[in-house]
Amino acid sequence: MAPNCMNMKWRKEVLTFLDFLPLKPEHQQLIVDAGALTHLVELLKRHKSADNSRAVNGVVRRAADAITNLAHENSGIKTRVRIEGAIPFLVELLEHADNKVQRAAAGALRTLAFKNDDNKKQIVECHALPTLVIMLRSEDTAIHYEAVGVIGNLVHSSPHIKKEVLLAGALQPVIGLLSSSCSESQREAALLLGQFAAADSDCKVHIVQRGAVKPLIDMLDSSDVQLKEMSAFALGRLAQETHNQAGIAHNGGIVPLLSLLDSKSGPLQHNAAFTLYGLVDNEDNVADLIMAGGFQKLQDGEFIVQQTKDCVAKTMKRLEEKIHGRVLNHLLYLMRVSERNVQRRIALALAHLCTADDRKVIFLDKNGLDLLLGLLESGSLKQQHEGSVALYKLATKATPVSPVDAAPLSPTPQVYLGEQYVNNPTLSDVTFLVEGKRFYAHRICLLASSDAFRAMFDGGYRERNAKDVEIPNIRWEVFELMMRFIYTGSVEVDIDIAQDLLRAADQYLLDGLKRLCECTIAQDISVENVSLMYELSEGFNAMSLREACILFILEQFDKLCTKPWSSCLIQRIMPEIRNYFEKALSKPANQS
Repeated sequence: MAPNCMNMKWRKEVLTFLDFLPLKPEHQQLIVDAGALTHLVELLKRHKSADNSRAVNGVVRRAADAITNLAHENSGIKTRVRIEGAIPFLVELLEHADNKVQRAAAGALRTLAFKNDDNKKQIVECHALPTLVIMLRSEDTAIHYEAVGVIGNLVHSSPHIKKEVLLAGALQPVIGLLSSSCSESQREAALLLGQFAAADSDCKVHIVQRGAVKPLIDMLDSSDVQLKEMSAFALGRLAQETHNQAGIAHNGGIVPLLSLLDSKSGPLQHNAAFTLYGLVDNEDNVADLIMAGGFQKLQDGEFIVQQTKDCVAKTMKRLEEKIHGRVLNHLLYLMRVSERNVQRRIALALAHLCTADDRKVIFLDKNGLDLLLGLLESGSLKQQHEGSVALYKLATKATPVSPVDAAPLSPTPQVYLGEQYVNNPTLSDVTFLVEGKRFYAHRICLLASSDAFRAMFDGGYRERNAKDVEIPNIRWEVFELMMRFIYTGSVEVDIDIAQDLLRAADQYLLDGLKRLCECTIAQDISVENVSLMYELSEGFNAMSLREACILFILEQFDKLCTKPWSSCLIQRIMPEIRNYFEKALSKPANQS
């Protein structure tokens, strides 16, 4: 065998060894310190020799591959490669007749350009861009994959290079790679378009005009998580322009983006959420998103990272800001003419998003309340959950304070005798007999307190002229508290005595005391006793307590559903729930 052939074979074997050697950083440095780079650059020059044989091409290709391996994730060696003068020869090799050599050279340049500004600058100065742009159009997937990778690393964090790449005509071939049979090329192209879109508004528009939206949306349905992530990233950047927002939605982007909110990949989930945030900035997209169940997806989604949670919160706020004018009118039209599921989705969203001024129109005049109540009566636990959450939200908007706190005060101002006259025989003109004990009272105070006492002492009852009045059905401590309220206008009501005191207050028509009792009892409502509390409110016409029970049932609906008696309770109180909302929603917004 001739000496040159033997040397060539030896070099190929060494280069092959470097190709397959899994290099650690310390091993990379040892090889470079031993002078390997100088020899590798000399081998790159071989492509200029007259002997452009298969063996020479193999050596040149392996030399480029060896540089890639040595410089991989090693910024110091990347700089050494440039100092040794390898970059100009690698750029020349991009035009080599052998596709494998082209690919190897592009792979080396890709590695050298990654996070190394000086290397990027020299690659561009060596006029690599025109050749790289041509390579983007290659039918060889390996070549256009490496070419788009080089360009991606060149433009990363380099706005001036980004402009030069666009001037070199890279935009359309990069868009073309979105339809490549190579998913890795598609992924790199989508990432690159996202980087292009950050340059300026014009570029965002040009990307869409040149046909990028449809293939990007198609990529959202890929089984490749990284491909979906890069596609959503690009669409998120494009969605920062008004007309692009409408175009992405029109081309069917909303539904697959909503589906990606269920992804277990944090970056993919975030990119989808960010894109949706952009889309809802356009009023033309709001109804489409709500019709597709987007509000429920955003509301119920389990988001992995805090950044995504913040993005979703901003999206919900942006949606809320859009629910007025033509958007609201469009939604109300759809709530009237669409199929039942869509009507319900709209009603659910509006319960959370509408303003106080629009509540009556939406839920009374346009029958939104019927849709929400229908969900509550549905046989589907999911629909019941959604309905109860929406109704509770609507209730808290309509009545921002608790029903007990919101109860009206007595319309008649009252003057009280004071604490010192409670059970005081001084000037007493009537005595009550309670459990065999005397309680001294004053008619003037009792007459002023309620219609019941006025009827007792001014009407035709026997108590009118009686000195002693027997009270057979009230315990002493309950009666004493009731009288203390009559004399002072206030009293501390403990939960242990609240129900008995409520009965007494109802019997003697003491509305103020009744409210105090209802307030105390309402604090004690639980999943286990809410049914009994509701019965109590019915028995003593305790409207505030009844409303508190309704709100509790709506708020704790999921827990109540586990109880065997829950369905009967819900059916029983449905008329009262309707009455509650009709009354609350009929009030002007400033009186809610």
